[in-house]
Amino acid sequence: MDMQDIINTISNKVDIDPMTMEKVVGTILSVLQHETDGTSAQALFDKLPGSLELAQKYDVMAAGAASGGGLLGSLTSALGGALGEKTGALVKGFSQLEASGLSLDQIQKAGTELIEQAKAAAGPQAVNQALAQVPSLKSQLGL
Repeated sequence: MDMQDIINTISNKVDIDPMTMEKVVGTILSVLQHETDGTSAQALFDKLPGSLELAQKYDVMAAGAASGGGLLGSLTSALGGALGEKTGALVKGFSQLEASGLSLDQIQKAGTELIEQAKAAAGPQAVNQALAQVPSLKSQLGL
């Protein structure tokens, strides 16, 4: 199962359009990529064809990555920079998800479904190892 299949499945299950779902999934994968150490995320990406490319397409740490506009966007960027890359990726990632126009409930449903689909495609061990390094991501997704 490749990432487009996963995105389509999640999109249908949580009733969010596929383009928005691609952004949500890519953003979550980008946070995982930035927040994990060592090979746990790489092992997960290796088992999910297209996931690394999707994480890079929606890279939360890229210059000009959407972090919302105005004062909130400025504060998010400053806070992310001050906290360092690891925490900054999570802060910027959730700012990017909120800027997508989805509610927190929709983001959590999409995240939960992404985890379930990733476990089905890559195996629970690969997913659990990557998530264990990012407990704050798990809590933000309501896991």
